[in-house]
Amino acid sequence: MAQIGTFTRSDDGSFTGTIRTLNINTKATIRPVAKEGERSPDYRVAANGVELGAGWGKQAKDTGAEYVSVKLDDPSFTAPVYATLVAGEKGEHRLIWSR
Repeated sequence: MAQIGTFTRSDDGSFTGTIRTLNINTKATIRPVAKEGERSPDYRVAANGVELGAGWGKQAKDTGAEYVSVKLDDPSFTAPVYATLVAGEKGEHRLIWSR
């Protein structure tokens, strides 16, 4: 698993930070949104004013730790990118890419 982003959580529950890959280097926000249905996302991901993805709040079964399951997509991607936003050791949140 590779870290593709670093974020800081705000008091309002949103996250601000940067997503970096070989092809992307952009500031991004992950903001909570009102759920419109059972399967609708808990978060929207945006970069440069453009929606880049969505996130769902989850809880690890074995540890109970909370995290955000993120799906990023863009016409420039060959396929969606799935990642997990997890709390780091020093208060930062890491966006971890997985396949």
